Parts: sequence; structure tokens; C-alpha cells
Amino acid sequence: MKITEIQAELMIDAQAELGEGPHWDAESNQLYWVDIMGRKLRIYDQITKSEEVRSFDLMISAVIPTAEGELLLAMEDGVYLAQTDGSPVLLTSIEADLPRNRTNDAKCDRHGRLWLGTMSMDNEPKAGGLYVLEPGGTCRQVLSGIGISNGLAWDYARSRMYYIDTPTGQVDVFDYDEDSGNIDNRKIALRIPATEGSPDGMTIDGEGMLWVAHWGGGCVSRWNPDTGEQIGRIRVPAPLVTSCTFGGSDLTELYITTAKTGMNEEELRRYPHAGGLFMAKPGVSGLLPSNYRAKE
Repeated sequence: MKITEIQAELMIDAQAELGEGPHWDAESNQLYWVDIMGRKLRIYDQITKSEEVRSFDLMISAVIPTAEGELLLAMEDGVYLAQTDGSPVLLTSIEADLPRNRTNDAKCDRHGRLWLGTMSMDNEPKAGGLYVLEPGGTCRQVLSGIGISNGLAWDYARSRMYYIDTPTGQVDVFDYDEDSGNIDNRKIALRIPATEGSPDGMTIDGEGMLWVAHWGGGCVSRWNPDTGEQIGRIRVPAPLVTSCTFGGSDLTELYITTAKTGMNEEELRRYPHAGGLFMAKPGVSGLLPSNYRAKE
């Protein structure tokens, strides 16, 4: 099968150490994303083409607006709400008994639940987990024994949730009960060839196809999860591609985050925009991202 391939363009030469967690907010026409190791929240305004950068004392792995107009921050030791002055207030701690773990990728389902994963900062295998923060603030663990919790995506029409634990090299699929927020019947949907890097962040388009960022692979790939076949690729001029999300007024722009952590001088010369924010128009539209509901 012929793979359709296009090239991503640089939007912001951010030089982020570990760019991650892109989230499109349709209400404000803004893209939220983070530099985890740089402890920065970045807000790109599509209308003015300007960017606001906020710094924090803790690592920040994701940011999602709430239905009430605040910002929900996934930080290294838990989930916080940003107040009107920007200062974060702890909503719930995550794995307080594991101080060398930190939060990683996080997304909300359309019920307003936050799905949040963790990982070891010391590369301890299978030390992480996956958690759900319900509207109202109740937190529960849904998976344990996770290496690096990463990509999340939902196909609501078929009651599916897709999930990436990066060291497995695969995308898994669960049966997903939207009313309860429960998942079960875990299966492998597709495998990423080891020669093409490791699967990191992920999103889904309106046709039910998955878009997977390749850490160490310099691309975002498009997959049919029913057949396990790769059907598209977006080349990114940065080897450490971390995540992607659809945005723009019609959700046809795919925003792509990258990192430069651990790259040597020769690699940085070859990829001078590593750590930047990129964008491509793949010819399909995505689904509107969901925000967190702080109240039931």
C-alpha cells in the first residue's frame, strides 16, 4: 500500500527541551503546549500569531482549559488548577509515595474526565500508571505496570479508547464505556517498527484514523487501527517528535511538538529547529478536543 507523505513546516522556533502536550482551544483560537523540562507553559494565538510563555517551579506535562474557564495543569507531582493570577493550586497529588515518578501525557474525554499517565524519571521499567480524575475531583487508578504513559485517543462512535505505553512499541485499544469511564478488553491495535522510532503522543481524525508521533523517528504517522496498516506520514525536520493535535478554525491543521533533550552538537547542527512547534495540513480534519469539567 502506498503511503502518502507530506512535510511539516516550522511555526515557532521555541528551542524547547521537551515540547509536549499540544491542546487546541477552539473558543479562544489558541494552542496550549508545554516544555516539560523547561517548566514552561506556551500559549500560541492563531489569530495574532503571537505566543505567551509562562514559567513554573515544577515540571509541567499538560495543560487543559476547564469548562469553568480556568486552566488545569498536570505537573510533576499532581494536578493543579491555575488561578486567575496564574498561580497553581494543588487539586490532587499523584503517586505521592513515588517521588521519582512524574506525570506525563494527559487528555480529557468528552465526559470531562482527565486521563493522566505517569513515568519514572530514573527509567525504572513499568513503574508508571494511568489515572482518571473525575469531574468533581475524585481520582482513581486504571492501569499499573506502565513504562512511559503517552498517547490517548477516543473513537466514541465505536466505544474505543486507544493508548500508548511507549516502551511496548505499540498502540493498544480498549473497549470504552463512556458513561462509567471504564476500560477493558485490552488488545494490540498496531505496532510501530523499531526502525522508525518509538510511539509517543497521538491523536485521531474524523475518519477514525490514528496519528502517532515518533520519538527518534522524525515523523508523525497515520494508521488504520482496524487493519494495523500505515497509510500516511508527515516528515518533521526534528528527530524527537513528541505529540500532535488537530487545530485551527476547521480542525484541519495538525500541530506537532518536538524536543531537543539529549541531542549532541552534530545532531543540533543538522536539526537546528529541534524543540520547535511545527504544523502540517494533511487533508483531513480532527475532532474537537475536550476540556475538563471541574464540577459534576
